[in-house]
Amino acid sequence: MNRRSAAAASSLILVAASLAACTADAASDGSASDDRSGIPEAALTVMDEERYANARWQIYVEDLETGDVLVDYFGDAMAEPGSFVKTYSAAAAWLEFGSDSTVTTPVKASGDVVDGTLAGDLILVGQGDLTMGGRTKPDGTVDFTNLDHNDANPLPGATLTTEDPLTGLDDLAAQVKAAGIDAVGGEVIVDDRLFVGELAGQPVTPININQNLIDVLITPGAAAGDPATGELIPAVAPWTLTVDVETVEAGGKTQIADPVDTGEGKLTVTGTIAADADPTLKVFVFDDPATYARTAFIEALQRAGVTVTADPIATNPDAALPAEESVDALPAVAELESLPLSEEVKYVMKISYNRGAQTFVCRLAAARGSKDCDDGMAIAGEIWREAGLDTTGAALIDGSGLPGNFVTAENAAQVQRILAERPDGELWRDTLPILGVDGSLTTVQPDSDAAGKVYAKTGTLAAFDDFNTRFRIVTKTLGGVIDAESGRTLLFTVIMNNAFASPETYIDAVFQANDDVGAVAAAIQQEF
Repeated sequence: MNRRSAAAASSLILVAASLAACTADAASDGSASDDRSGIPEAALTVMDEERYANARWQIYVEDLETGDVLVDYFGDAMAEPGSFVKTYSAAAAWLEFGSDSTVTTPVKASGDVVDGTLAGDLILVGQGDLTMGGRTKPDGTVDFTNLDHNDANPLPGATLTTEDPLTGLDDLAAQVKAAGIDAVGGEVIVDDRLFVGELAGQPVTPININQNLIDVLITPGAAAGDPATGELIPAVAPWTLTVDVETVEAGGKTQIADPVDTGEGKLTVTGTIAADADPTLKVFVFDDPATYARTAFIEALQRAGVTVTADPIATNPDAALPAEESVDALPAVAELESLPLSEEVKYVMKISYNRGAQTFVCRLAAARGSKDCDDGMAIAGEIWREAGLDTTGAALIDGSGLPGNFVTAENAAQVQRILAERPDGELWRDTLPILGVDGSLTTVQPDSDAAGKVYAKTGTLAAFDDFNTRFRIVTKTLGGVIDAESGRTLLFTVIMNNAFASPETYIDAVFQANDDVGAVAAAIQQEF
């Protein structure tokens, strides 16, 4: 059993221990930790709502300039923060590599070019670029939608950006052609040996095309009874789509199942879609990113006018790769530079991209000579200790925020202090979702006076309570930086654990909890 499996297996024990400790804290008399006196009245009103009758809140607020602690309500108690963990993993990469660092993905040629034909293999070497040119706006910054395609299956309303996800591969293919290669006589191979990882059963790899997703866009027919139509984005062989989705009356129920692979690259979607509905996005996560990237690259080469004799839809022939040192020594015939790390972090933080955050952990491991992504967490801890963080205020098992991670609200605020005090502190702050403006906070308190003044990472975990046939909102977390009404800059963390909702109201309850932790942050912004 590897470390992540062991940690996941013990997560229930850790949760129970944490809750027991919290109960003990709550029962103590006169401790500073359970003092509600500094919490704004507007925040207390939210916290005391009936829907949080069984919940436990933790709040920590301090002034960036003076260090004065303004609120410490169970700030030293461990709790699961969900995706807020991404601040630890993404910022560890920020501290290690620098906010302006980039990675370069090369294409290597393993033979001589004779009369325009490469007498050898073309090797695309994955380096962990999160977007591969597929999210870059004309101004060189990253594009994202506020509900990104990574969340399209569990959450309704996800949308796509306008950029072509194959842009980076097209760029590389054009460079290959410009290098004088008109045909490839050998194989096209993706070298994805830089690191090996997985997250929640999905591979985390050095090659990422469209975040290793196939987008499935379903559009209703013109009238009830008409078949819906579907589109695969990007369209890459051998993947095809069968749509068994019926258009129902306007205002009817849109309910589309997640895409299913029925074999040999054939995806099927079923369900219903209302005649007046917007196109509905679903995604398919493929389990062999290297083979998908290889086919997509061969197709890009063909579009660029490069003939490839290898079978474009064959499994990636990685067994034919030379030793890694040999590949490193080969000449590069094309290179793709990633977005700056600050833009990659922005993408991960704004949309809470799980595998992107874990990729940062993998890159940390690779930079220190390990191929095992799990090693990256210990490296991240070392980086944070060197930066001055008391890492005993956190217990982390992955970079994305799955169940089994724990932090204190105070420790989370100290992470923000370390980053805020850097010369690129404002650049870091701007990677965070902004209350009522963008990312995972777009719809949270948009009409509040605090909108646009709270920069914070969200976190969510949920589980099903089989005993009572209801859902448990394990955590809603919000933490980051506040431009307070007084002109102060505040560092803060708000964590709500253990609210409950029926299966019928669960989705609405999650969004309500998201708005409620935002309301608490807004009250803090106005009060101080």
